[in-house]
Amino acid sequence: MPNLPRRISVIRNATLANGDVVDVRIDGSTVVEVAPARSSIGAGDRDRDADRDSDALDLRGFLLLTAPAEPHAHLDKAMSWDLINPPMGDLVRAIDSWRAYSSVMTEDSIADRARSAALRLLANGTTAIRSHVDLLVGDEPLRGVRALVRVRDELRDLMDIELVALAASDLPDSTIEEAIDLGIDLVGGAPHLAPEPLADLRRLLAVAERRGVGVDMHTDESLTGAPTLGELARIVRDWETPVSAGHCVRLGTLEPAELADVITEVLASDIGIISLPITNLYLQGWQQPVSTPRGLTALRALLDAGVRVAAGADNVRDPFNPVGRSDALETASLLVTAGHLTLDEAYAAVSAGARDVMNLPVAGVQIGAAAELVAVRGTNLSDVVANASADRYVIHAGSLVAQSTVSYEIAAIRSNSPLVTEAR
Repeated sequence: MPNLPRRISVIRNATLANGDVVDVRIDGSTVVEVAPARSSIGAGDRDRDADRDSDALDLRGFLLLTAPAEPHAHLDKAMSWDLINPPMGDLVRAIDSWRAYSSVMTEDSIADRARSAALRLLANGTTAIRSHVDLLVGDEPLRGVRALVRVRDELRDLMDIELVALAASDLPDSTIEEAIDLGIDLVGGAPHLAPEPLADLRRLLAVAERRGVGVDMHTDESLTGAPTLGELARIVRDWETPVSAGHCVRLGTLEPAELADVITEVLASDIGIISLPITNLYLQGWQQPVSTPRGLTALRALLDAGVRVAAGADNVRDPFNPVGRSDALETASLLVTAGHLTLDEAYAAVSAGARDVMNLPVAGVQIGAAAELVAVRGTNLSDVVANASADRYVIHAGSLVAQSTVSYEIAAIRSNSPLVTEAR
């Protein structure tokens, strides 16, 4: 839109999740005042023509929330399902399909899909993304890294993007270090898939420690096998750089005593755990057609223990997940239905919880918080998560960076309809 981005200094008549209707003042990229609606905030703007560009935004009829953050994306893989046409199936089949296709991808093609995926997330309210990027097989393993660094730079004024090197066990350390030199922010991998999981875990952590960067590992993404999360926690116990673990599906199948031991290790190392419901519900359980297990981590036990928990969409329309709307409200809804979280817990996991695990500043409608906000048409959190209206305003660093408006036309009900008669 030609009038975006637009600096916002006053928000009026916004409904909060607790039901309060407020006005909000923003100074630069920070929320500096929150007061009951029709207060003195922005009084001088109230008589302006609503159609004129201004620094005020009236959100009557909208719920104002902390903007979502996506803690675990794969922008380099996103939107590739139709190009690959892979067989549906479990994690191994998805990996095989992706590896076969990745050999023919160009840097430009990766960047085009990644940019499109990031902008879809932004349109739906996500203003920060952490994306893993594969260090690829073949002669040019850093094609994906260069593509995503380019996209991150292009979108720098619209959203925050950080990148994680996803290194397979057969990839040399030198390639990981070269990716860091190109601008990668964290070291990642999937050591549970390696022939010697603990050895690969220690190798990847050694690279991160040597280079002084944080870690975000794909961890224990299976329903069986020896968990590696406890060992990850023990190795990083005294680290000052941030550490997080994604998937952690195996935790959802552990007996209570064993689960408690792992959670104790996680708490002692302050590791953030990232649940990825849509992808793991798709990938896990193919071998168990009867009483198919949910592919989720132990959300309730982790939250009750005080572990920092985030949730994200992970893959979107690629061999690892053929569907997905690039919408944090979809993830929140799945956390409620499949994870049995409350609405408040579910939305926190995709917003404040995600930002915490990503080590981003506190954001939301509170004084001193970063002005990272999304407004969704609706009356309360239940309405917003359930209906996920596409009517939205997205604010990043105090500027309106995306907005969408939807209109519906429905045929009139006939006056002699039995339903209309009964309603009268």
